[in-house]
Amino acid sequence: MSLSTQVEAFIAYLHSERRYSVHTVSNYNRDLRRVVAYCEASGVTTWKDLHTPQLRQALSEFHRRGLGSRSLHRLLSTVRRFYEYLLRERVVYENPANGVRAPKMTKRLPATMDVDQAKQLLDSPVEDEELEIRDQAIAELFYTSGMRLSELAGLDLTHLDLSEGLARVLGKGGKERLVPVGGQARKALQDWLQARASLAGAGEPAVFVSLRGTRLSRRSIQVRLRQWAQKKGFSGRLYPHLFRHSCASHLLESSGDLRAVQELLGHADISTTQIYTHLNFQHLAEVYDKAHPRARKRKSD
Repeated sequence: MSLSTQVEAFIAYLHSERRYSVHTVSNYNRDLRRVVAYCEASGVTTWKDLHTPQLRQALSEFHRRGLGSRSLHRLLSTVRRFYEYLLRERVVYENPANGVRAPKMTKRLPATMDVDQAKQLLDSPVEDEELEIRDQAIAELFYTSGMRLSELAGLDLTHLDLSEGLARVLGKGGKERLVPVGGQARKALQDWLQARASLAGAGEPAVFVSLRGTRLSRRSIQVRLRQWAQKKGFSGRLYPHLFRHSCASHLLESSGDLRAVQELLGHADISTTQIYTHLNFQHLAEVYDKAHPRARKRKSD
């Protein structure tokens, strides 16, 4: 089998058996196509012929072409996962990615709103119009639950239990989890479900629908959130993950319960959640610098 054919088999495996999201599968495919192009240009014709030194050279070449450390880490992880698949299929007998380290990656802290910003944005008056009511419910649900964009877009009516204040979401890798729906979000959703009745097509299961009566796409949710925020006078750029990061940061700031935040966000590894402890410390440092009498030198010193 050719290099590309085995990549196609792997991509099909991720999609059909592992049930990875379209976005994740697209990233795997793009990374592996980049490696295939490098192999073909270097005379490597089978995956057994790609060894650790060549993979190191490939990463160096990609870095010279402008690929950043974050992208290189993801690419190396993709290759490692791909070779695990090839080992399982007995196509190769070693994983060349195991002996390679990508360049050191600088941690970028995610952007968040502060509590007052979120409150001011969500407490703004809501017009009595179907799309305005829907967009308010979307924003409230993002902030109350920390859902990913794909999770909210895929939400069906049967996934909501507003009497209990819960929503069942399908996360990465097809893993289900329950997330809380707070009081304000429940009220916004109840208002939307009443308005939805005049828009949704017969038998449409999606919670959030468009003017056409069909499920609202992820792209449409992103666009509508931006427009909604501009209308509310929000000065920054509003996007779904800003709500997710803000939800996690504010919850951790109040409770200090890292495990609970991990469970809420659906992180498989707590190390992913730990970035919010950095945000929490950053906030603490800012408060300390402003408030503590001995934090900074006096101007007269």
